[in-house]
Amino acid sequence: MNKNTLIGLLLIGVILFGFSWYNNKQYQEQQAVRDKQAREQFVRDSTARANAPKPEVIAPSAELLAADSLRKAQEEKALGEIARAKTGTQELTTLENDLFVITFSNRGGRIAAVELKDYKKYGGDPLMLFTDKGSKFGLQLYIPELINTGDLYFTLANKTENSISYRLAADSANYIEFNYAIQKDNYMMDFSVDLSHFKGRLAQNQPDIKLDWNIVSPQEEKGFQNENQYTTVAYRFPGVDGIEELGVSDKDKSEEIPTKVEWVAFKQQFFSSIIVYKDGFVNNKLAFNTFPPTDKNIKDFSAQLTLPYTPETMKYDFNLYFGPNKFTTLNSYEGMYFEKLVPLGWGIFGWVNRWLVIPIFDFLSKYIVNMGIIILILTLIIKIIILPLTYKSYLSTAKMRLLKPDIEKLSEKYPKKEDAMKKQQAMMELYKKAGVSPMGGCIPMLIQLPILFAMFRFFPTAIELRGKSFLWAEDLSSYDSIWTFPDGFSIPFYGDHISLFTLLMAVSLYLTSKINYAQQPMSSNQMPGMKFMMLYMMPIMLLLWFNNYSAGLSWYYLLSNIITLGQTYLFRFAVSDDKLHQQMKENAKKPVKKSKWAERIEQMQKQAQAQQSTNQQARNKKK
Repeated sequence: MNKNTLIGLLLIGVILFGFSWYNNKQYQEQQAVRDKQAREQFVRDSTARANAPKPEVIAPSAELLAADSLRKAQEEKALGEIARAKTGTQELTTLENDLFVITFSNRGGRIAAVELKDYKKYGGDPLMLFTDKGSKFGLQLYIPELINTGDLYFTLANKTENSISYRLAADSANYIEFNYAIQKDNYMMDFSVDLSHFKGRLAQNQPDIKLDWNIVSPQEEKGFQNENQYTTVAYRFPGVDGIEELGVSDKDKSEEIPTKVEWVAFKQQFFSSIIVYKDGFVNNKLAFNTFPPTDKNIKDFSAQLTLPYTPETMKYDFNLYFGPNKFTTLNSYEGMYFEKLVPLGWGIFGWVNRWLVIPIFDFLSKYIVNMGIIILILTLIIKIIILPLTYKSYLSTAKMRLLKPDIEKLSEKYPKKEDAMKKQQAMMELYKKAGVSPMGGCIPMLIQLPILFAMFRFFPTAIELRGKSFLWAEDLSSYDSIWTFPDGFSIPFYGDHISLFTLLMAVSLYLTSKINYAQQPMSSNQMPGMKFMMLYMMPIMLLLWFNNYSAGLSWYYLLSNIITLGQTYLFRFAVSDDKLHQQMKENAKKPVKKSKWAERIEQMQKQAQAQQSTNQQARNKKK
């Protein structure tokens, strides 16, 4: 990676920037032409419709009226009063507790909309998980004609402060009843379908009942791309301690699940709508369609869930959750595994978040309101916890640096490739005498990696950061922006704005890498590619990657880098190279006690060396 390579990369970046700017300019010009043509066509069409002759209204004939009346009479005979339920006027009713407002509609006897009281949409509007226009809910029944209850108008049967019931009547004695009940300070509500008064109407050979549920999830957050990345359909199999997801995609996606599913969640970045049936849905079809970024919605969710049915079935009992994807809230519903909706990471990354980061974060949140300060304290706590590892890593690197002259002498002593094994043995002997472990600087850093990755998973999905401002960032859960490019302009792989937290984080990473690289025992001539990667490529890659990510995440990494810089200078002041070198010389005078593992390694090296010598002699004889 020399000067010419760097210049080449910069030229490529300039070309990409210019190409993007030119394409955006061309697109805007073409779009302006298309908009003008569309307006002109609209005027022409409007004028044509206004001047068009009015169609002659022909009254229906007596035969048509009679046929229509006969059809309606036959339908009413088969369906009873349900036939008249196909027409009506929508009436909305609400139930609410301290956490949400649930709006019900007599059309389908369904939940038409949900508003969460403790949260607001980005921009300050009420936060709606879904609205009347974006929700559908219904059961497919054969009575004996196939109907969908979502298309019919129910009658409000009963309403109290905490419950509401809707009925769909076939006659005075036969009806279906939907019952809803909410609880105080609870995002979960009860929902039941009572068929006990409808037994004579359902087809006897009906094997199951299909439940159709559709909602359109509005865009709630600042950035479409980041919100869409965490918006999907999730579900859980009974008896399993994890969940499955349809995955994240900008395209349409669907999946058929023939086995039992205990619950299905329409999951957004920070909120979820969940339906639970503990006996299990079977033969399910789940899907979502993704809206374009210019739309005000994220995804159109749909689920067709199958309920087993027999003539003895009297009732279906469900639970519905409408609330935040907050780990402690979801975890309070024991045995449901709702907390798996929060993507904490797999394996050790998830453990770090669950048992270290979240408890510290929740504890600090009880006493401190400013989330930026909480992130600062959290960073300090984590840095203090791993301080012994950081100090050990510094010592190991310092010792390796002091051994650099001796290592270079060994390289001069064994310059040939055939002497690589001897050189390796000599280096290992040198390390043992000096009391240095070549992996001493790497292992502590590897132990810190789970924490770094855990932070990467935690901050973009931490609802505690949502809507919380700090310094110039108006929302720590989304990107901060000190400059937004003109409409329609965007830099490839970067975005349409400049995030100052991300920019500062990249600069701090460059400085940290530069200082740490100067401490390495290897010279720039030995590892030029690594130097370029650590000093330049990594900061640039993270600058491009994190520009659209959570400002809280960039703030954490910025703080982490600054503290690392401070620790490095503190260690330099506290650790004397002369004293450390003298200690290494004293260690070299002491007899080295080899472990069984070291003896085995040494024996294997000798065997390999002997084999190499034998092979060389054989090659010489052939010559």
